[in-house]
Amino acid sequence: MYTHYMVAKSVLFLLLCSLILNGVLLLRKAPEKTGTLVIGVVDGDTLVLEGKVRVRLRYADAPELEFCGGSEAKEQLEKLVVWKKVVIDEQIPDQFGRGMAMVYEGSILVNQKMLESGWAKYHHDTTKDKDMLKAIADKVKKDEEGLFGKCQAKVNIENPKCIIKGNMDDATDEKRYYIPGCAQYAYTIVELDVGEQWFCSEKEAKAAGYTKAETCK
Repeated sequence: MYTHYMVAKSVLFLLLCSLILNGVLLLRKAPEKTGTLVIGVVDGDTLVLEGKVRVRLRYADAPELEFCGGSEAKEQLEKLVVWKKVVIDEQIPDQFGRGMAMVYEGSILVNQKMLESGWAKYHHDTTKDKDMLKAIADKVKKDEEGLFGKCQAKVNIENPKCIIKGNMDDATDEKRYYIPGCAQYAYTIVELDVGEQWFCSEKEAKAAGYTKAETCK
């Protein structure tokens, strides 16, 4: 009888020690999960954390504020994070040394929400969430949501008389314009969200620094 009592007492002691140890470990991990307060946003893909530290969203590329969709993107990000605590994960430096990260507000992945809104475009990256985020971005683009509906078009609906397409090369930043009759004219999309423009005359396009595409006759 005494032996059973001692065994039971030992088991209870071990269980108590285990609970105490687990409690200590949880307390040590807690600060990592409390997050950092967001005090503002710069635009649709850059947060300002407490202490004025800036962090950009991985995978998300929002328009500059002066371009089409810029204010909507900023407003969307503000709704998601301002005056809330976020957890910064998988942070890396970009080509300019600025921090880029996966940002969580509770269980919500902010990067994902910005892509779902359509006010930020997919920017290539490599994390475990790559395939999921790429699929979301592709669907939003196909459905022409957010900036894909407001800021990108093959036809100038707002001003049908201005049909010259100003296009910028992503790789070289070269500015070209296309007039009806140019080989790529029908397929060229004017992306107002990156600063591309519609022009009413070739003179106007040239004055803005654009040159006629070589494929134009």
